[in-house]
Amino acid sequence: MTFVIPYPMIDPVLLQFGPVAIRWYSLAYIAGLLLAWRYMRALAKHPPQPASAVDLDDFLVWATLGVILGGRLGYVIFYKPEFYLDNPLAILQVWRGGMSFHGGLLGVLVAGILFARRRSIAYLPFADLLACAAPIGLFLGRLANFINAELIGRVTDVPWAMVFPGGGEVPRHPSQLYEAALEGLGLFVLLYVLWRMEGVRRRAGLLTGVFLSGYALARSLAELFRQPDVHIGFLLGGTTMGQWLSAPMLAIGVYLIVRAKPEE
Repeated sequence: MTFVIPYPMIDPVLLQFGPVAIRWYSLAYIAGLLLAWRYMRALAKHPPQPASAVDLDDFLVWATLGVILGGRLGYVIFYKPEFYLDNPLAILQVWRGGMSFHGGLLGVLVAGILFARRRSIAYLPFADLLACAAPIGLFLGRLANFINAELIGRVTDVPWAMVFPGGGEVPRHPSQLYEAALEGLGLFVLLYVLWRMEGVRRRAGLLTGVFLSGYALARSLAELFRQPDVHIGFLLGGTTMGQWLSAPMLAIGVYLIVRAKPEE
């Protein structure tokens, strides 16, 4: 008999006021953005001080739009293009779920580039700030996925397996927690340790490269335990969509690490 840890049945809705619901998932996005903003303000006080506190205050709105628009459009394009072509109005129904991290990343990158140009801010040092703060949102987002019992893991007999609602009666990997630990906590600690080294901070783009390659590796590893989306399934050679989307991130990340040079 397989030992199974009971899945903690947490209501995805924290508070309900008539037709208005406050969900853990939306709170994860809000908390992630606010905590990342405060963290970036703290980091920016140290050399090379890529942006002022006022700049970071103003960028919060840009980042919010980048995350939401990019995350939603990324999900539409990468995961369900046929469905949304047939149902274009469903794109606006974000409360029904469907956000892509890779799309959100692209959205924030575009927002960051436009904002940096508008304020005449050196982009790579600014991107390094964003990279250090991004794992905060990843960690909270994966915890929200766990509460929603979505993005469940593959069937397993490990002692910490759980039976998820909607996942049948079989025990599965709590893959959301694996991703929270790898993409969120682990990557956050790694980037923090590196940020504390002034020599690293002054190599513009290095921390961004570490984040991109670190996330790509963590996500690709976690995908080995995560059940692929039903409507997509496994791809070439048993790979998944998440792994394919992470491959260019790894390449770009390695490139940024190799090309990063100290300030002269």
